[in-house]
Amino acid sequence: MDKSLEKSLLVWLKAQKKACGLFLKLSLWLGMISAVAMVAQAYIIATILDGVIMGQQVVPLTDNAQMVSSSVSIDTYTPHLIALIALMLLRALLAYGRERASFEAGKRLRGHIRAAVMDKLTKLGPAFIKGKPAGSWASIVLEQVEDLQDFYARYLPQISLAGFIPVLILAAVFPINWAAGLILLLTAPLIPMFMILVGMGAADANRKNFSALARLSGHFMDRLKGLSTLKLFLRGDAELKVIATASEEFRSRTMSVLRMAFLSSAVLEFFAAVSIAVLAVYFGFSYLGHLDFGYYGAHANISSSTDPQIVGIPFSLFTGLFILILAPEFYQPLRDMGTHYHAKAQAVGASEALITLLEHPEPEFVGQVRINSIETLSADNLEVFSVDGTRLLGPLSFELKDNQRLALVGPSGAGKTSLLNALLGFLPYKGHLLINGHELSALDLAHWRQHLAWLGQEPQLFHGTVRDNVALADPTLPDDTLWHLLAEANISDFVKAQPLGLDSPVGEQSSGLSVGQAQRIALARALGQKASLFVLDEPTASLDSQSEQAVSSALNRAMAGKMCIMVTHRLDQLDQMDTILVLDKGLIVQRGDFTTLSNTHGLFQTLLRENIESVADIELVPLPTSASDTQLDSDTPVDIAAEPTKGEAQ
Repeated sequence: MDKSLEKSLLVWLKAQKKACGLFLKLSLWLGMISAVAMVAQAYIIATILDGVIMGQQVVPLTDNAQMVSSSVSIDTYTPHLIALIALMLLRALLAYGRERASFEAGKRLRGHIRAAVMDKLTKLGPAFIKGKPAGSWASIVLEQVEDLQDFYARYLPQISLAGFIPVLILAAVFPINWAAGLILLLTAPLIPMFMILVGMGAADANRKNFSALARLSGHFMDRLKGLSTLKLFLRGDAELKVIATASEEFRSRTMSVLRMAFLSSAVLEFFAAVSIAVLAVYFGFSYLGHLDFGYYGAHANISSSTDPQIVGIPFSLFTGLFILILAPEFYQPLRDMGTHYHAKAQAVGASEALITLLEHPEPEFVGQVRINSIETLSADNLEVFSVDGTRLLGPLSFELKDNQRLALVGPSGAGKTSLLNALLGFLPYKGHLLINGHELSALDLAHWRQHLAWLGQEPQLFHGTVRDNVALADPTLPDDTLWHLLAEANISDFVKAQPLGLDSPVGEQSSGLSVGQAQRIALARALGQKASLFVLDEPTASLDSQSEQAVSSALNRAMAGKMCIMVTHRLDQLDQMDTILVLDKGLIVQRGDFTTLSNTHGLFQTLLRENIESVADIELVPLPTSASDTQLDSDTPVDIAAEPTKGEAQ
């Protein structure tokens, strides 16, 4: 990974720590207090062991004299034992409190980032979300946000503790033995130095690992959703091999990350053990009399005894015991930082995708204007763009007034759904898109959407109950209102037939319901909006004839006296539309009512010919098959009853 990129990612990660609140600082302060208690605990342990083992022995001043020792009473160290137990309990409580505070800090951070991601996806809208498989979004929202936990809960506090604890121990060691303090000071940089050298590629490896996981998640989710199609086309075995290949790639990348983790841990343990061994060797040779430096004053004269009855230099193990007890604790914060360094690498790898998403430009709808109803809707030289700036539609102009219905038709890719997405506030635009004379970008989007009833070609119901889905916009709706909405959508009889009624469960992806039943429940939900404008994107495209008739009749009743914009490929539904806009390659190529367009040579007539099998009980002029053909008599009816075809997806 580029160093400048990694640095910018770290800056962003550290800027998010304010979301942790006071818990991050609390974790740090508890760690510092625990470090002070640890030094005090080492002092008491060294004092007790020195007193019990040596018993205040004295090194004689002459070679032929014997060592002198005095008896030690256990009562002398009772206060030390009590203090030691108290310090052990205190450190246990501090460790517990630190873990709780660290977890809470990471928990708050994860909640903050997930909320930011979901808010961003809401602002970018479905047009952007469809650009990636559902599995990739699940990887970002779940796994990658989850991998930020240890960075805030452990790595950031450990950075401060890795600087504070060694300095505290050096402050305790240098006054009693400068040589031991110098050994600690010189060996301390070895651990972070080798940690950095070993972990230089960890962030890049984690980033590639996350990318592989996102691809695998999206790939698997897509194949799982299309399992029936794969089986029907005998592609099951082939796709199984593809998934196995993708899984093997992910396994290989995961193992490379683990190799770095184990190598880093081994390096840290090795240098920490070598450094402690150097200290142990130094004190061993000092006590054997082979080394005579590092102490202040007479050699080994480190006790506080000034008893004139003692003839010789008081000999004590206190210095060696105290420093050797502290030595592992001196290196432990550095080793912990090395362990948590991989949390940093994980966070850096995860943050790249998060920053890319969170900093993605979004439609500029920051208005505060609120309207009470929709009286007019007009476009003037309107151009619609994708979220990455590609023009999808326009320029085009049209006007729609209250109680009028507008249909958008054209081949797939003409820009019909893009226009709806711009109207819903999901895509940026240029030119003018006016609601009651107000620019759409000047409106309060949340309030604007309350005036809309949306129904698409793929009904989206959520896991829960029928009640939860119908009352999605207003969970306080009473049962009578819910039954009325279901009746308007021609689905109340089906719900009443269920044992649980409104509390009947709805599974993931509308499992347990047919497409027609799911669409009618979605229609009931849309009717609950009490909307002024119906925005319909091929609402009957995936339905059988019976369900299509039920949905169409319900929509016609609900749209009475309301404004409507509908995208459709079913041209037999257009005789009730006031205006039809025929789009091709993002431009309006024809406009008019059904009768006018069906008798005018152009794209609409071509589309009508292609869909003539779905037009029933409509009298229209037969279409010429070539330029030389003449039109038939206008009174000749075309009466073809055929099963409705599934509409093409946008």
